[in-house]
Amino acid sequence: MASIGFLEIFLAAICFVAFCLLGKSHDGLPKNWPLVGMLPGLFLNLSRVHEWATSILDRSRGNFLFRFHWFSGMDMLVTADPANVHYIMSTNFENFPKGPEFKRVFDVLGDGIFNSDSDLWRTQRRVAQVLMNDQRFLRFLAKTTRNKLEDGLLRVFDEFSRRGVVVDLQDLLQRFTFDSACRFVTGFDPGSLSVEFPEVPFSKALDDAEEVIFYRHIYPEWFGTLQRWLGIGMEEKMRRAREVMDQIVGNYIVQKRSELREGTGEVKGDENGADLLTSYMVENETLGGLECDDKFLRDMILNFMIAGKDTTSSALTWFFWALSTHPSVEMRIREEIESVIPKQEQNLRVLKIGEHMHEMVYLHGALCESLRLYPPIPFERKCPVKPDVLPSGDKVNPDMKILLHLYAMGRMKSIWGEDCLEFRPERWISKRGGIRHEPSYKFLAFNAGPRTCLGKEVAFTQMKMIAAVVIHNYKVHVVEGHLVRSSNSIILHMKHGLRVKLARRMV
Repeated sequence: MASIGFLEIFLAAICFVAFCLLGKSHDGLPKNWPLVGMLPGLFLNLSRVHEWATSILDRSRGNFLFRFHWFSGMDMLVTADPANVHYIMSTNFENFPKGPEFKRVFDVLGDGIFNSDSDLWRTQRRVAQVLMNDQRFLRFLAKTTRNKLEDGLLRVFDEFSRRGVVVDLQDLLQRFTFDSACRFVTGFDPGSLSVEFPEVPFSKALDDAEEVIFYRHIYPEWFGTLQRWLGIGMEEKMRRAREVMDQIVGNYIVQKRSELREGTGEVKGDENGADLLTSYMVENETLGGLECDDKFLRDMILNFMIAGKDTTSSALTWFFWALSTHPSVEMRIREEIESVIPKQEQNLRVLKIGEHMHEMVYLHGALCESLRLYPPIPFERKCPVKPDVLPSGDKVNPDMKILLHLYAMGRMKSIWGEDCLEFRPERWISKRGGIRHEPSYKFLAFNAGPRTCLGKEVAFTQMKMIAAVVIHNYKVHVVEGHLVRSSNSIILHMKHGLRVKLARRMV
């Protein structure tokens, strides 16, 4: 508790000012107060910050300049305008790199693909694309997912279903994706998905780091520097998280080098040895100028772990929550599974859906609808290199930050129509019965432009497989009265998890 006390005191002081001043103008927008700027309104609504931002952007037609406290240099244009997104992510991409400020906030990711710019980023992206499109890697990924479903998730589900106890589905999905991501990124399976619920220091450290990064968007650099100097607060939490991650990732690297040196690790032939860490180590001479030293490998592992663990588990958690409140959607997905999968295969618990993936149109639409309303990464940060004017007419300069608010974009009537708040998979299905394409600057869940997510198809394949297997085998009942609220993190986790009971279906 003492480690976060300093930040709590800071927030309490701001909140006191907020309650005294009310923090809101007559038009419902946050009031810009002397010295403290709009922080009172922000801290009053911190527990529901994405909903609050959505209401502001709705009132201000998709663009709002948020003023932080004076002299902080943190003023931020928040936008949910597709024209601005297209301009920033594609049309004038070179003027909106990640930049040094982004790298400072996300420093735990080092020089990995998420932080890097220019030639380093292009080289990393090209190499990652080659490795992730390799057929051995794709077979390895599919095998890992199938094995983890059959020997991990379903066994745990069976046990908790038999006992009839309440379980946190978000935790189970995070353990599933953590083990899977570790396996296909490093080749090692930490075995966190079991009925014993073992502690997972690496996963906990990732969650802590993501929380700290969220708060770094709120407090100025000097405040973080002060916390680090005093060894307290959020920055102390980051230091401890980074220490844990560096130690565990370092051990993976040492162990992998030892395996390859002693010839105990498979590197040729079938999908064994197709993990990314092995590929980078073995093929480093042909990777186009990348120096695959321990630091590079450490940064690579952390970047891909966050991408593979948290985004998929977040998407699936909100997906199952949405299904629990829309039983007719779940029924249609089950009917689609039964119509697509051959009769002789429907008695299998882990369905062979690979060759039938493209036929699961309604399931794909339901996943897209969940991603629209609950994007795993709810906002993205940008900063211009040179002064610019966005399509909305807003002027931006290098001293300003730009926040692309994905969560709000999914809830804008101007983008998705009057029924934007409804969970309706049909909006993703064309009149001919296929998947309706939506431009990435409108549906930003997988980023847009040159930085479009490399793992988009891999993610959809994993999500479809997991969703279909769970729906085919179980009925998920959310505990009545369970409070569903997002946490303060750069990943859209559920703050209180997703407490459910599982009822096994007979297949």
